[in-house]
Amino acid sequence: MTVAKPAQRTIIDHDEYVGRFTAIDSVEVRARVSGYLDAVHFQDGQTVKQGDLLFAVDKRPFQASLDQAKANLAQAKANLAFAEADLARGQQLVRDKTITEQTFDQRTQVKRVAEASVQAQDAAVRQTMLDLEFTELKAPVAGRIGDRRVSPGNLVTGGTSGNTTLLATIVSLDPIRFEFTFDEAAYLRYERLSQQGKDVTAREGSVFVTLRLIDEADFMHSGRMDFVDNVIDRSSGTIRGRAVFSNPNGLLTPGMFGRIRVPGSPAYPALLVPDVAIGSEQARKYVLVLDGENIARPKYVVLGDTYDGLRVIKDGIGADDRVVVNGIARIRPGQKVTPEEEKGTAPGQAGTDAKNG
Repeated sequence: MTVAKPAQRTIIDHDEYVGRFTAIDSVEVRARVSGYLDAVHFQDGQTVKQGDLLFAVDKRPFQASLDQAKANLAQAKANLAFAEADLARGQQLVRDKTITEQTFDQRTQVKRVAEASVQAQDAAVRQTMLDLEFTELKAPVAGRIGDRRVSPGNLVTGGTSGNTTLLATIVSLDPIRFEFTFDEAAYLRYERLSQQGKDVTAREGSVFVTLRLIDEADFMHSGRMDFVDNVIDRSSGTIRGRAVFSNPNGLLTPGMFGRIRVPGSPAYPALLVPDVAIGSEQARKYVLVLDGENIARPKYVVLGDTYDGLRVIKDGIGADDRVVVNGIARIRPGQKVTPEEEKGTAPGQAGTDAKNG
């Protein structure tokens, strides 16, 4: 039968929640102009960079429209030049009373109309240049593109209306967000700690969190909180939280499940004992502590989380108590025993839990 004093560590309580990954940017690639799809410049499922060419619409009709708009602009400029020259001649003629004031006003109006026509044709040229540019669809964000929804040769509908043709979707991967929900009681606890200057789940991205995937035993991925919603869902009584994780190798994928661990308390000193030292008496938990005469006395305890095989004791024992850590099944409360002190310092004593601190 072995006894030892409780290990002492500075720890942080953690809360765990299940959630899903979501992309920071998710874009539907749609054409801005209508036409026949000429070419596809990517492989389904590949990673693309912002600005990469994805689709090309047949540009010949748009090139013809641009040439026509430029010709109309040249014609409008020629009309304006003639109207300006005619108005300049009219200024001398009206001073010499050769033409009437009404004729001069008509020439002034013709010049103004010609100026407006030049501006309108110049705008038409810019619009047709935009349409020609829109025949090349480029990636608006970096990320992974899905499969092509339309093959070359098909007519695609473009524009700003709601019936445009969906060509593909792109989701960003690095960084990636993780969304989860927690209940109202946890939210109140976090907010009250925040008001006491002990912020544990900040909205400003200052709190570190860890995460593990469904096939991982440990919380291997580190990130930080960046958002907590401003309303509690009335149907479920939960509020939405969000964290951001780096994803350089693209392992984390939007829609994937994960389990996140967030700080549930500020750092505090705690006493820990091995799980094998804890006994059960119906719904209550206890440990056996030796008094000055080496008589085993039960002390009922309040348990916390487990850290490296040691259980946090939140209440019930003191730092100087001699706890039976081995052989609890062989002795009974009130029995006098001959203890063997555990050799060395209790695991983690006077240390800081690096994984949870």
